[in-house]
Amino acid sequence: MQSHPEVQLSVEHITLSFGGTKALNDVSFQVYRGEILAIIGPNGAGKTSMLNCLNNFYRPDSGRIIFEGHDLTRLRPHQIARLGIARTFQNIALYTGLTTLGNLMAARHIHMRAGMLQCLLYWGTAHREDIAHRRVVEEIIDFLEIEHIRKSVVGMLPYGLRKRVELGRALVMEPKLLLLDEPMTGMNLEEKEDIARFILDVHERHRTTIVLIEHDMGLVMDIADRAVVLDFGIKIAEGTPEEIRNNPTVIQAYLGQEIQEERPQNGTARNHSAVLS
Repeated sequence: MQSHPEVQLSVEHITLSFGGTKALNDVSFQVYRGEILAIIGPNGAGKTSMLNCLNNFYRPDSGRIIFEGHDLTRLRPHQIARLGIARTFQNIALYTGLTTLGNLMAARHIHMRAGMLQCLLYWGTAHREDIAHRRVVEEIIDFLEIEHIRKSVVGMLPYGLRKRVELGRALVMEPKLLLLDEPMTGMNLEEKEDIARFILDVHERHRTTIVLIEHDMGLVMDIADRAVVLDFGIKIAEGTPEEIRNNPTVIQAYLGQEIQEERPQNGTARNHSAVLS
């Protein structure tokens, strides 16, 4: 008998409003431990709002978000981070005046236990912790192949490398759940392939659960186990990439028109599901 997958995160009837506009309307779905779940949808569908609710950067009007028995809607963002949830942002949010190494070390603060005095004097627990934290950071630097920029000031780096540093900052937190908000936006094809490779390697090495927002549907369909589709704040579909690719409601949402077979002058039919492949 095949066992059911373990639910790690449960989103239950989340509604979020800004003024009179509902960004999310009664959205529910589950995330299984160890899977890659994509949240997709047209622009303005509510994808980033959903991620912001998972961090409690936005507090929902109603509903619950349960992560390993904890109701995230009752916790502050730093408490959620301590539970093992890390994320990247659509707009890069790094300390631009610090080096790559400095940014990654700063992200380790949630694992630090030494007191203020010990940190100032740099002895005992603080010294041992610093060595352990640096070991984790150096492993991530090696993993992401950014040794050559470890001492570079982040604000001076090209966009693609800054996105890689931001992924590193999330990874050094050793997350149980990794939230990625458009990690490949603005990248060229080679940079996208590199980030996709790193995401898959993280998933395969550590079985890290990943929730991913991304507009490159070809990439999403290649790496995701399942997808949730939002449109105007409403969940319109959920399923495997193949099910999503062939779902008429999803195709209609992306095309913005009624589902129909288009027949060009040469008489060949165009497959509308190609927009999701």
